Amino acid sequence: MEERDFSNELHYSASRSSGPGGQNVNKVSSKVELRFHVASSVLLSDAEKEMIKEKLATRINAAGELILVSQVERSQLKNKERVTEKFYLLVSRALTPRKKRKATKPSAASREERLETKRRQSEKKARRNASL
Repeated sequence: MEERDFSNELHYSASRSSGPGGQNVNKVSSKVELRFHVASSVLLSDAEKEMIKEKLATRINAAGELILVSQVERSQLKNKERVTEKFYLLVSRALTPRKKRKATKPSAASREERLETKRRQSEKKARRNASL
């Protein structure tokens, strides 16, 4: 995927982060939530929108928004950068087509080995019956 600038279509909101951090967590809104409305995107084709909806379905809410959150860093700016990187990475992965699987056949040696193993197993079980 060539680099596209989605910055006009991304909406950020900040809130107080959870977890440890003491007074900083209680006072500072460092958690950043990124929202991207897939259907209304101008930069994506209809086929790309469908691919994103399909592959990132667990991250898209009922309103059709892709939601990502970052609250790892102590600063809002670093969390914003982090969530933006995560967004671009996810979108590029979702738009990368999967490679077709090439059908292969087992080698002659592996076929022979499988048959030999079956023969040995069969003989082992036959010896058990013979001893009765």
